[in-house]
Amino acid sequence: MINNQLIDSLISIALQEDIGEGDHTTLSCIPHELQGRAQLLVKQAGILCGVEVAKKIYQTFDPTLRIDVLLNDGTPIKKGDVAFTVHGKTISILQTERLVLNFMQRLSGIATQTNEYVKLLEGTNTKILDTRKTTPGMRLLEKYAVTTGGGENHRIGLYDMILIKDNHIDYAGGVTAAITMTKEYLLYNNLDLKIVVEARTMQDIAEILTFTDIYRILIDNFTPEQTKEAIAFINGRCKTESSGGITKESIRAYAEAGVDYISVGALTHQIKSLDLSLKAY
Repeated sequence: MINNQLIDSLISIALQEDIGEGDHTTLSCIPHELQGRAQLLVKQAGILCGVEVAKKIYQTFDPTLRIDVLLNDGTPIKKGDVAFTVHGKTISILQTERLVLNFMQRLSGIATQTNEYVKLLEGTNTKILDTRKTTPGMRLLEKYAVTTGGGENHRIGLYDMILIKDNHIDYAGGVTAAITMTKEYLLYNNLDLKIVVEARTMQDIAEILTFTDIYRILIDNFTPEQTKEAIAFINGRCKTESSGGITKESIRAYAEAGVDYISVGALTHQIKSLDLSLKAY
């Protein structure tokens, strides 16, 4: 994922956004050939994520920079840890400093929050999923951070899975109509995509189950008690997913109801960046 062309483009755009016509502060007071070194210092406990992105940024901006990785993505970290050191032209280290930190702090925040949710489900068979509630342009990296924290990815975009949600159902004229037209579309276009259908009521679930090849039912805005009833009714005929306003306080109850997956938008859109800094040494 780190080598994806979209990520290469994102890094290039971010460098242009930050540096523009030139980092005049650095260029005015730092000799061009001066060599320096810096370390990525951890100032807050969490799960590290973004080292691979930092490597990519340095490689893109100045291939002569050398990064020595001490802690890899996915490592539990604490205040005082050093994730990596970077050596080379001082002007290159300074010009890339903010971009490296912006990526690493946000991705580590996502990985850390995801890991907190994952720990809440220990001892159950339920997996945590992310959503498409991501920062435009950063989806692949934010979803990478989710997996780094121990979660799993839902669909990446609109192209890699069928997810028939409430608005699709309402516009199509009902559950049966939406699924029927979807299956016809997939057949006509020779596409092999998993089908997930959102259910708002038990009646929706019963209607979805009249089709035999639905991959997963998204049980939306049910209480834990209603979810348990729905799981019993589905009885293993397809995978199940809960979503809709599920918090750290309520998530365990949904897992104990027997659902296979819980999707949580907060993994990527309600996070606090982890406190990291890049310091000369």
